Amino acid sequence: MRRRITSPVLIIGTLSLGLPFLLAGESRAQEKKAEQAKKAEIAATTPVPRAPDWVKRHEGFVDMARKGNIDLLFLGDSITDAWGGPGHNPKSPGNELFTKEFEPLHAANFGIGGDRTQHVLWRIENGELEGIHPKVVMLMIGTNNTPVDSAADIAAGVTAIVKEIHKRSPQTKILLLGIFPRGPKPNKLRDKIKDVNTIIAKLDDGGKTVKYLDIGDKFVQPDGTISSQIMPDALHLSAQGYKIWADAVKDPILELMGKK
Repeated sequence: MRRRITSPVLIIGTLSLGLPFLLAGESRAQEKKAEQAKKAEIAATTPVPRAPDWVKRHEGFVDMARKGNIDLLFLGDSITDAWGGPGHNPKSPGNELFTKEFEPLHAANFGIGGDRTQHVLWRIENGELEGIHPKVVMLMIGTNNTPVDSAADIAAGVTAIVKEIHKRSPQTKILLLGIFPRGPKPNKLRDKIKDVNTIIAKLDDGGKTVKYLDIGDKFVQPDGTISSQIMPDALHLSAQGYKIWADAVKDPILELMGKK
């Protein structure tokens, strides 16, 4: 009996026809993995909660929102947190000013110390705008991202927050503040902050939905240093610093609220 011999040429030809499809499939899988990895790397835009005590503070803000009557909302990290107001330390350096200047405008403060863009994004996605449609949100966030994230990623995080606010409350106008300078004298983080601010400034649409305002220079001396009387630790504001902040934003807030 003769053995049937398979042609080597035929085998090679068959393999060569299938190889492009196999390679294409592997390439698409690798591209998908790379995209997923890149998305995971951009932590600034990935909503995430923090520790249980943080979640408890968030839930307190959710309860405040459900009660309504909030026309002006402060949103941010510890620098916003220290404005004080209901739900905050009454000894906060900004508390007296908040009570006097902003509470009559039906203001609430949803700032939490240590927050990054991803934390604020999670808070908004998990109830802090339920039951309210503020006329204005004053947003300042991102300084806690600066040691670990690129300027582009931080700006993407800020942009995601702005979009999420408008998704849940389309009529709300946002007073978007540039991130404040930090450090007693010029440094690399300040340079990164300038880069972030340059990007997020482009979100300004003339005040129709977003007004960008950079008041950072008001905290800096002509030689580039920051006085400890304004920022005791070169990051957080004193009562004097909050007075500078209040004076700079009061009129823009009133304008966006249609009160001026």
